[in-house]
Amino acid sequence: MNGTQSSVEGWGNGLLGVVIFSGSLPATRVAVADFTPLFLTGARAVVAALLGAALLVLLRQTRPLRRDIASLAIVSLGVVVGFPLLTALALQHITSARSIVFIGLLPLATALFGVMRGGERPKLAFWLFSCLGSAAVVAFALSNGGTNALAGDLLMIAAIIVCGLGYAEGAKLSRRLGGWQVISWALVLSAPVMLALMVATLPDSWDGIGAPAWVGLAYVSVFSMLVGFIFWYRGLAVGGIASVGQLQLLQPFFGLTLAGLLLGEPVAWTMIVATGVVVACVALARRFA
Repeated sequence: MNGTQSSVEGWGNGLLGVVIFSGSLPATRVAVADFTPLFLTGARAVVAALLGAALLVLLRQTRPLRRDIASLAIVSLGVVVGFPLLTALALQHITSARSIVFIGLLPLATALFGVMRGGERPKLAFWLFSCLGSAAVVAFALSNGGTNALAGDLLMIAAIIVCGLGYAEGAKLSRRLGGWQVISWALVLSAPVMLALMVATLPDSWDGIGAPAWVGLAYVSVFSMLVGFIFWYRGLAVGGIASVGQLQLLQPFFGLTLAGLLLGEPVAWTMIVATGVVVACVALARRFA
């Protein structure tokens, strides 16, 4: 596969992953209305682990090497435990619309960890446009209305940091093990702890849990925890962590659209302006990655 083909495949897979992930925070917001953050975190990981384990067995995948366990543990802590739990906690304090805009900081976090963990060395211009895109997202967040709870904002920043680490570590490992294999093994590795967490935080009663919460749980379990990563890690591994990672700048705006359509949350006109700026930054960052 030549460089052009790798770039097209990497960005195509990455974009599919971003579209799938865009529904994660709105779905989480709906789910935490009836489920506790701890139960939701455990349940979504257990369901995804069962699906991932079935794929590994049916397709007869070889076990990871012993030296891979540490990397898989980092992936688990970042995207199986850390990001889902921290975002679920944050969404008890802030709206999904506000939480989504913080996702615009993910490309910068992923690129930084890509340099530290993946050995990538993007050009200076890449960092310039990456920071400009992130700044546009932050400006949009600050100018947008809604709940401004400091606790929720800090939890989202922490979630971005651990998620960026998990993305970069998983992408590095995907180059050898494969994208869906990495997330599947990470889910299996964390399954015992997440099962214990789920059982310990079972709801006292199932009667008050509505259909939207169940739909939200199903989405984050199947798509956010497994299917999205199949495309995302493939895209990062083939197209480059820092380069393809810039597609995450589009995720807040996909997510805000879903939040407006599904949750009835208002979408400000500034979203359109910010979207144009971010798209331009993504294109320029890709050029210099």
